Parts: sequence; structure tokens; C-alpha cells
Amino acid sequence: MSSSIMIRLAGAHGQGLVTAGIILAEAAALDGKYVVQIQRYGPGAKLGDSTAEVIISDRPIANPQAAVPDILICLNEESVARYGADAHHSTLVVLDSTNIQKALPRRGQVMKLPITRAAIDSGSKMVANVVALGIVNSLVQVVAPDNLRAAILHRVPEKDRDLNARAFDAADGLVTEALAGAA
Repeated sequence: MSSSIMIRLAGAHGQGLVTAGIILAEAAALDGKYVVQIQRYGPGAKLGDSTAEVIISDRPIANPQAAVPDILICLNEESVARYGADAHHSTLVVLDSTNIQKALPRRGQVMKLPITRAAIDSGSKMVANVVALGIVNSLVQVVAPDNLRAAILHRVPEKDRDLNARAFDAADGLVTEALAGAA
């Protein structure tokens, strides 16, 4: 990881992206990094958008806004339409192919993976956020994997820890499959 990395997680209410941002920030703190986490909710309790931004750095963070994200995670079509234009040619853009069939950003290194499908296969679509975090960390080690797992298990209710651990582990399989298919 470079000295600073900006990650934007975007989707709909209920997809757990704010929680994912909090988990990622906690894992970065466990790594001893400086971290800022910002969350936004769009209008509407169930159908609005939900966005989290996390900035992780080796140095104090002067500007806590991810204007051009290094990593963009989108879990629905609307988030691609809204944030895809913010991607730079070097931005890693991770899209949930379960929910996104049409929208593609004009720029960025795009990787489409069945995030929600993997979550369902793990036991519940409610852990798509954990699958997304695992995918990104498998592709670009943003934080130490053990610290990310610890932050996930710390943040979720005890009754859901096994489910979230399975979702986190499923991410590695998706990345391995995708990279093998690309070769």
C-alpha cells in the first residue's frame, strides 16, 4: 500500500456499506495507521443510497474527503451511475455482478464479481459487505488480513460471527477464480 489510500463503498441502504467502512477503519487502526471514515445516507430509509469513505494513511490526514478514490466498490447500478465518473484510470473498481448488469464506469480497472451471490452461498445476502471487503483486501492488501478478520468479528453480533467468517473466506475463492480466468 502507498502512504495513503482512499476507498469508497457505495450501494443501497441495507447492504451494510457503512458498517463495512467502520470495519475497514477499525482494521486500519489495528494496523497502526491513521484513518478517517465518513458515511452518507441518501433520502429514503429503504431505497436510498448509502456510502462510506475510508482514508487510510501512514501520516496524519489533512483532507478527509475521497474526491478521487483509489478503490471504488459498487453494489448496485445506481452507485455506478452516481460514482463511476469519479474513478480515475488507475482506480480499482469492484462491481457486484449479481446486481449490476448494465452500468460500467468510463474509467478505472474494473473487476465484476458475484459479491451478493457469494454472500447468499455463504448463508445470507446480508454479508455482501463482508465479501466485498474480503475481495478488495485480497486484491490490494489495504490492511493486514488478520486485523480485518478481527475487526469483522468484533463488529458483528456473536450469533453472526460464523456466517461473517464464511463470507470473508468466500472472497478469497472469488478472487482466485477471477484471476485464474483472466490468465
